[in-house]
Amino acid sequence: MSRKSRILIYIIFVVFILIGFLVFFITKNQMETDSITSENKKLQVVTTLFPLYDFSKNIGQDKVDVILLLPPGVEPHSFDPKPGDIIFINNADIFIYTGKFMEPWAEDILKSVANKNLLVVDASSGINLISLAPEGQNKNTASIDPHIWLDFDNDKTIIDLITAAFVKKDPKNKLFYEKNAEEYKSKLTELDREYMSTLSYCKSKKIIYAGHYAFGYLVKRYGLEYIAVQGLSPDAEPTANDLINIINQIKENNIKYIFYEELSSPKIAEMLSKETGTKLLFLNPGANISKEQLESGVTFISIMKNNLENLKIGLEYNQ
Repeated sequence: MSRKSRILIYIIFVVFILIGFLVFFITKNQMETDSITSENKKLQVVTTLFPLYDFSKNIGQDKVDVILLLPPGVEPHSFDPKPGDIIFINNADIFIYTGKFMEPWAEDILKSVANKNLLVVDASSGINLISLAPEGQNKNTASIDPHIWLDFDNDKTIIDLITAAFVKKDPKNKLFYEKNAEEYKSKLTELDREYMSTLSYCKSKKIIYAGHYAFGYLVKRYGLEYIAVQGLSPDAEPTANDLINIINQIKENNIKYIFYEELSSPKIAEMLSKETGTKLLFLNPGANISKEQLESGVTFISIMKNNLENLKIGLEYNQ
């Protein structure tokens, strides 16, 4: 073998050795990177309504990415999911909704989701749902009040369900999620005390609401009376007799304020105000918020605190 041939073989050998080392270090570095990425990977969470979105962000904080499926400003009862929404759900680790009575479309969507590892959380599990059906009649979709988040004790149950889902998908951060959940539930306990104390000193106990029946859980908890102009759906239209009866009640009970909701048309509230000489106050069910509110960092608790301030005015707080 010539000297040139030996040198060429030696060079090829050295090159193969160098390539081997290079492949080894690249593979090792990639494995370490993948390991770090896996450890730092955030849970992908899709929620339907704003309270679930806000609860999830408070519990998961920097360890979760939370998507609010409901577009800002859209009334939740009229929400029509798009194909892109199915993609969001299909790519998620966890999907959280309030149940079939609030989101009847959710169960149909879930049937088409291919992600077998998706953890689905029905936030109404374990909650005693209010039915508006007369006693003795069967409960059905049309009679169930789905606005479960307007009882702060229900919210604690929801938070426990969300926390359990986070822990199941990400057990190494169990203590982190549980600590945040307990801190948030403490805030709800304090909020509940504020409501209980404040509303007990209000002269009036009657809420006239020129919107759909959303506050059944809240009024039940605090012993208030509640008349909603519309039914459980914002699309329900009151009859002429319904409006006449409400106008008569406003006048007979010397009601000074009518409450209305932001995401629905205010025309009924404005008509009642004009007919009775009452003033209008905003009362937000909190299922969704506007784009401006979302960008400004509005929270579920801040919405409920604003509601309490308006209830103090409308129900004539007097301590």
